[in-house]
Amino acid sequence: MNCALEQGLPADRAMHGKTQWPLAQYSRFVECRGVRWHVQQLGSGPSVLLLHGTGSSTHSWRDIALPLSATYQVVMCDLPGHGFTSQARRAGMSLAGMSHLLAELLRQLNTSPVGVVGHSAGAALCCQMVLAEQLQPRCIVGINAALQPFHGLAGQVFSPLAQLLSINPVVPRLVSWRAKKQSLTERLLSDTGSTIDAYGRTLYQSLLRDPKHVSGALGMMAHWELAPLWQQLPQLNVPLHLIVGANDKTVSPRQAVQVQQRVKATTVTRLEALGHLAHEEAPQQISRLLQQILSAPCQSPAPANEEIKP
Repeated sequence: MNCALEQGLPADRAMHGKTQWPLAQYSRFVECRGVRWHVQQLGSGPSVLLLHGTGSSTHSWRDIALPLSATYQVVMCDLPGHGFTSQARRAGMSLAGMSHLLAELLRQLNTSPVGVVGHSAGAALCCQMVLAEQLQPRCIVGINAALQPFHGLAGQVFSPLAQLLSINPVVPRLVSWRAKKQSLTERLLSDTGSTIDAYGRTLYQSLLRDPKHVSGALGMMAHWELAPLWQQLPQLNVPLHLIVGANDKTVSPRQAVQVQQRVKATTVTRLEALGHLAHEEAPQQISRLLQQILSAPCQSPAPANEEIKP
């Protein structure tokens, strides 16, 4: 399988810029199928997989992973091109390609998650892997899940533009140069509808200042095709739990209702006042909700569309 393990996060990797990386003590690197993955594993018990969204990394689960690790073995990784993981070849940056690479990684790690949790595009990856029979979890949890393709003019422009930007080597360096000014990071985070703490903002700024990370995010957006997934979603054969921030400005909360109408055994839990980065805004609230879902995956965690109080 041409895979190898490298224990520990090297000293020069524990720091990203001048920022101490969250949970670095649980990090290691795994060479698999041409990709050098940054993986974090902590806790013991049944395995739960946490997948971040486009432009993010394992850092986004920093306040979720530790509480979950009291009950589960938590498995996290930076997706190809993101954070500390190397970028895959072009085919590996697509939804189907990335799901195949991730399935190979999990096989190498000898882990079979009983639950998979994805934020935004990470939720699409969870669904793709289950539909492709690469995972057989008891449930899928999507936090502000991005499962629906762009329609109309946005659908005609978004992907071609991302492809154009991703092949231009100047663009990632330009974005990274501009990210040295904190105002760019603040503006991008504000556009999500979320308000996160200063440490979280510093972590995102650190990522945006890395041209390799910016290139990986653009490459993922350029090759991400959700139309086939949207067509196959009704075939999903495990419970799907959608957690929705009512103030999400990145993925419309209406999308969750449309998914619920399309996919059987789907529940929607609406959280008022939270945005796209709900799991970073209110980690304790999300942690409790995840524990509730994962401990009883075949039951609704809450009445559909009901707000969960902190």
